[in-house]
Amino acid sequence: MFKQTIFFAAIFFWIIFSASQTSAQVASGKTILYIPIDTRPCNLKQTVEVAEKLGYKVLTPPTEFLGTGSLENQFGKPEELWRWLEDNAPGVQAAIISSDAMIYGSLVGSRQHNLSVEEILNRTEKFSDFKKNFPALPIYVFGTIMRTPTRGAANSTLEPEYYKQYGAAFFEYTALKDKQETEKISRKDEKQIAWLDYYIPNEYKEDWFMRREKNLNANKYLIDLTKAGAFEYFLVGCDDNSSFSQTHLESRRLSEYGKELGKTQFQVMSGADELGMLMLSRAINKNLNEIPFVTTFYNSGKGGETIPSYSNSKISADIDGAIFAAGGLPIPAAERADLVLAVNTNFDGKTFEAMSAKNISKPRKGTKTFMKLLSGLAEKNYPVGLVDIATANGADNALMEQMKNKSLQFKIKSYGGWNTATNSSGFLIGAGVLTKFLSEREKNSLLLTRYFDDWIYQANVRPILQNSLGNFPGQGNSMKLDEKFFPAKEKADELVADFAKKNLKLPQGISLKNISVNFTWNRLFEADISFDFSLPPSQ
Repeated sequence: MFKQTIFFAAIFFWIIFSASQTSAQVASGKTILYIPIDTRPCNLKQTVEVAEKLGYKVLTPPTEFLGTGSLENQFGKPEELWRWLEDNAPGVQAAIISSDAMIYGSLVGSRQHNLSVEEILNRTEKFSDFKKNFPALPIYVFGTIMRTPTRGAANSTLEPEYYKQYGAAFFEYTALKDKQETEKISRKDEKQIAWLDYYIPNEYKEDWFMRREKNLNANKYLIDLTKAGAFEYFLVGCDDNSSFSQTHLESRRLSEYGKELGKTQFQVMSGADELGMLMLSRAINKNLNEIPFVTTFYNSGKGGETIPSYSNSKISADIDGAIFAAGGLPIPAAERADLVLAVNTNFDGKTFEAMSAKNISKPRKGTKTFMKLLSGLAEKNYPVGLVDIATANGADNALMEQMKNKSLQFKIKSYGGWNTATNSSGFLIGAGVLTKFLSEREKNSLLLTRYFDDWIYQANVRPILQNSLGNFPGQGNSMKLDEKFFPAKEKADELVADFAKKNLKLPQGISLKNISVNFTWNRLFEADISFDFSLPPSQ
């Protein structure tokens, strides 16, 4: 009888211990090597933060090796990155690597480099050498297909100089050429193609298309390595694109080239800045022998059929693709899911910019319907991830006002609404499927990061800064703050703290202080917002 009592007591304490394991114990002593696409917070700090909350040690290269948005360091230091990778790979549990960083130096570098075919091939072949040197190391690689932006002037430092004048022409020309490949076009369209072919100088066409051809061939080589078993996964994102564009055309080429691999090893999907988070999530799930189940609910109206701005496919396809990329599985039963996605789209399926005058707190058609869906999921205590993509480049203020009024801000597990629809949904899925390992405090900390960035800054503070930038002393503009950096930061600190105080309904006993905004790329478009997240001494 005594032995039986000891046995059941041991089982009882084992169950209690297992149930109370902290996230740090989940990955105790494990290390992941991560090379991001560049130094922006979404790609570096915020992605690493998720893994670290699970207890992983994440090794990242010195930031001076990584590319930025500045003219002086757009191309990073690929040779140093390769040396760093070799030096730090021994003993790690997985390596997540941006091919753009290793070949071109950064995402921006991939658009402007003047590397020869031989130089690109040499850097790409180093992936094969790296696998030979570390044959047992799980390697996850993510790359991009170059974007085809509609506007050139506003982003002139991120595109070749000639794009300021000919960017719109390049976009229309390639959109029509892409359309011509997939459907019958009108005589008017044919004439427009001929005119644009004449209008855009040949030397600019040659430069632009040659750079894209090099990128396409580099991605094909990496697909070949995936076929040969060098990588656990190769994920390719279509940087900002649309239904018809050169980016969309090239995505079809690569999808066809790698189709034999299936989604278990390779995918082409919309997006770029969420890819690192997705591959990090996949590596962690594989390391923990987890296959997270994900259920998705869409708002009324177009719902999953929505093709958002900056995307070339239905959001339902991109969300399912992101679930597979993160190592998960879409399922219909919410009660069995590790993450239940509630996707906020507009009734008509159209996306508008978060900085526009339309983004007010008054409910629109579909807002209250969606809130009923969201409230119902939260009431059932499902692990809800709120995908907020009715607006681009920031949160939907009408939705967030309802979230505040119904005290739902911290009753969900994860939130995303910061950039393009696929950036938001992909990052949320990658991080969201891991929240089951987190304590309530850690989960709330990640939620606060997203609320500060996506809602408070992007949708509300950035428009104010943009409109008042001319009143700040010194030279500079929204894409290159320069002398306006510190006045803009001071104002941003004030506005962010004030908005948070008025609109965040923090769980009881939690307090925020030392809120600070930093413009890591010397521009207003993104912000790194830090804060101290405190519990009372008794907790």
